[in-house]
Amino acid sequence: MNNVNSEDPTRQVYSELGNFIPTGYQENYDCELSQSTVAAGSCGVGNHLPIFQNMLSQVDEKPKILLMGLRRSGKSSIQRVVFHKMAPNETLFLESTHKIEKNDVSECSFIKFQIWDFPGHIDFCDETFQSEAIFLASCAIIFIIDAQDDYHAALTRLHATLESAFRFNMNIKFEVFIHKVDCLSDDQKMDIQRDITQHVTSVLEDLLCEQPSNAGISIGFHLTTIYDHSIFEAFSKVVQKLIPYLEAFEHLLNIFITNSMVDKAFLFDVTSKIYLATDSNAVDMQTYELCCDMIDVVVDVAAIYTPQSNFVDPPVSEQTGATIILNNDRALYLRGVNQYMALACLMYEESLEKMGKRLFRLSFNSLFLKH
Repeated sequence: MNNVNSEDPTRQVYSELGNFIPTGYQENYDCELSQSTVAAGSCGVGNHLPIFQNMLSQVDEKPKILLMGLRRSGKSSIQRVVFHKMAPNETLFLESTHKIEKNDVSECSFIKFQIWDFPGHIDFCDETFQSEAIFLASCAIIFIIDAQDDYHAALTRLHATLESAFRFNMNIKFEVFIHKVDCLSDDQKMDIQRDITQHVTSVLEDLLCEQPSNAGISIGFHLTTIYDHSIFEAFSKVVQKLIPYLEAFEHLLNIFITNSMVDKAFLFDVTSKIYLATDSNAVDMQTYELCCDMIDVVVDVAAIYTPQSNFVDPPVSEQTGATIILNNDRALYLRGVNQYMALACLMYEESLEKMGKRLFRLSFNSLFLKH
C-alpha cells in the first residue's frame, strides 16, 4: 500500500489494519484540548480563551470532524447513535453539552478520525478564540440545523462559521444536516431544504466574490433524523469525501457487480454502518437499510455463539460470510473484507443460485482481498 508520508510508516492511506487518514488534513496544525481545559463549563467567552491557546501546543495526529450548531439541535444525539450504538429513544434523556466532547473513531473501525461535539453556546467566530487553530486542525465541519425550530438564528451562526472556516482552511469540507425531519411532511421537508439551500448558496456566492481563490468550494445538504438510516447515509456521504482513491473503490465495485450479477453493493465500515463506497447505481434507501440490518444480525449472532475467549469486536474477518433469502425472490449476501470492513450486496436469488456461492466468493476475493 502507498504511504502518505514515506518518512512515517504509520501514516498510510490504507494500512494493514485498515485505517486511513483523510485527505486534505494538515498535520502541522493538528492540536487538541488538554484534560483540564476540556472540563471547562459554560462560562463566558473570555474564560474560554486558555482552551484554544493550549490547542497550539498539544499535537494529536487524528484529523477531526467538527459537529457544530445551536443548543438542542441534536449534535450529541447524532454521534451517540452513529458511533456509540445508542438507541434513538434513549437520546431523549441526554443533557445539553456544556463542554467539548471528543469521540475517538479509531479503536475498532476502519475509519480513523475524531468527532468533536461543540457546545451550542460557544461562538467560534469571536475574536478571543483561536479560530485558525480550530479550522486548520479539521478536515470537515458538519453544521446541524433543527428543522422543527425557527432556524433563522442557526443560519446566522452558519453564515459566520462558514466565513471563518474558509478564511483559514479552503480545503475543509462543509456539510449541512437539516435534522429532526421525522415529524415533517414531505412537502415541509422540501420547502425547508429549499429555503436553507438558497440562503446558504447566496452566502457562498458572496464569499466567492470576495475570495475568488475559493471557487472550488461546495456545500452538501442532507435531510436527517436519528429515527431511520438517513443519519447513517448522510455521515457516509461526508466520510466518502475524505477517502483517498474513492473512485478506485467505486470502480472495483462496478466490476464486481457486473461479473457477479449483483444489483447493488456497499462497502461498509462494520462498527458504524457507514458505507465507505458503493457502485455507480443509484442508492435506494430501502436497500441500504436492509444491508445495515444484515450487519446487525451477523454481529448479534456472532456475539451469541462465539466463545467469549475468541470474541473480537467487531466479529468480522475474511472468513465471515452470510446469506439471507428475502420473501421477494431477492437475496442479501455479506462477506467480510477484514476485521473492519464488509461487503453487503443485494441480488436476485436466481443470480446467486446460477453463479454459486463458491464462484461468488472467488469473484469477491479476486477483486478485494488481492487489492
